[in-house]
Amino acid sequence: MRRFEFTSWRSTRSRVLSVAAGALAAVAAASMVSAVQAGVVNLGSFSGEFVTVGDPNNTADTTTYGAVSQTFDIMKFEFTNQQYVQFLNSVDATGNKTNGIYNELMGTDARGGISFTSGAAAGSKYAVKTNMGNKPVNFVSWFDAARVSNWLHNGATSAASMETGAYFLNNATSGNAVTPASGAKFFIPTENQWYKSAYYKGGSTNAGYWKYGTLSDTLPTSVTATSTGDGSQGNRGGNFANLSNAADWNGQNGNVTTVGTNGGPSAYGAFDMTGNVQEWNDLGGNTVSLSTRGTRGGRYNSSGEAFTASTSRNTPAPNTENAQTGFRLASLSSDPAVPEPSMMVIGTLFGLGGLVAKRRRKK
Repeated sequence: MRRFEFTSWRSTRSRVLSVAAGALAAVAAASMVSAVQAGVVNLGSFSGEFVTVGDPNNTADTTTYGAVSQTFDIMKFEFTNQQYVQFLNSVDATGNKTNGIYNELMGTDARGGISFTSGAAAGSKYAVKTNMGNKPVNFVSWFDAARVSNWLHNGATSAASMETGAYFLNNATSGNAVTPASGAKFFIPTENQWYKSAYYKGGSTNAGYWKYGTLSDTLPTSVTATSTGDGSQGNRGGNFANLSNAADWNGQNGNVTTVGTNGGPSAYGAFDMTGNVQEWNDLGGNTVSLSTRGTRGGRYNSSGEAFTASTSRNTPAPNTENAQTGFRLASLSSDPAVPEPSMMVIGTLFGLGGLVAKRRRKK
C-alpha cells in the first residue's frame, strides 16, 4: 500500500512539474507579447517607453475630437534623435539616405540633432550631435514616421523592411499619405488618439478634457533652458512647456529641449504634448489616402492660446519637414484582462499545489 502511495505521489509530482514548466513557458511567451506594448520596449536596436491610454469608448470634446473606441499605447516621450539614429544606422548602414530618411538640415541646422559622416564605418554613418541625443527628432516628414513604424513593425533590425508592414509606401516620399494596414503593430496615432492622449482627463468615459496637455486650462508658463538644452522645469512637472522661444541655448533664440524636462505630463503620462515640437498625426486613420496629414501640440516658438491649445490643429502636406515638427508613435494595447506574469505563475503553481494536496488526502 505504501509503495503504491509513493509511486502515485512521484508520478503526480512529475506531472505537476511538467504542467508548471508549461505554465512558466506560457507566461514567458505572454511577456514577450506584452514587451512591445506599454512600459519599456526593447525591440531589435530600438528602446523606448510607452504609456497606456485607457477609458475606451469615451465621449468626444466640444471640438469634436478625442473619442476613441479601444485602449491603445502611445510613446511617453517624443521620438528622439538617439532613437532616430538607431533607425538610420539599422536601415541605411551604408549611408545611401534612401527615400529621403535623412534631411541634410539635421546636420547643418543648429536645431537639428543628427550628423552624417560618409567615411564612417558601415552601421555608424549617422550619429547624434553633442547634447542632442535626448532632444526630439525634427526635420522629419509623415513618410519618415511611417517608415519608422514599418521598421518597428518588422522587428527593428537591419533586415527589417521600412517600406511595408504598418504602411505600404512603395518608395513614396511625397504625394498622398497612405492608410495604415489593419494589422499594424506600431503606427502614427490618429488625430483622435493623439488628442485623447494629450487632453482627456481620464478615469471614466465622460471625464472631460483639459485645454492643454499639462492637466490645465491655463496657458503653460514657458520654460528656459540650461546650457546643454534641458528644460528648466526638469522633473518637477507642473503647468510648464517649451513655448514662445524662451528656451535659448546653443546660440539659438528658442530651441528644442530634452524630452520630459519641460513640465508635467498628460493624464495618461505622456510628456511634451504641449510645446517642444508639434507632432504628426494620421487624421482619420483608416479613411482614404489624403494629400494632407495632421500636426498638433504647439512647438518651441508657438505663443498664445491660438497656436498651443487643444483648439489648434494643422493639416500640412505629408512630405513637410522643418525644425518645429517631430512625432511619436502608438501601438494597440495588450489585453488589460491578462494578469501580470508573476501573478499568473503564483496562481498556476498554487492551483497545482492544491490538486496535489487533494490527491494525497484521498490516499
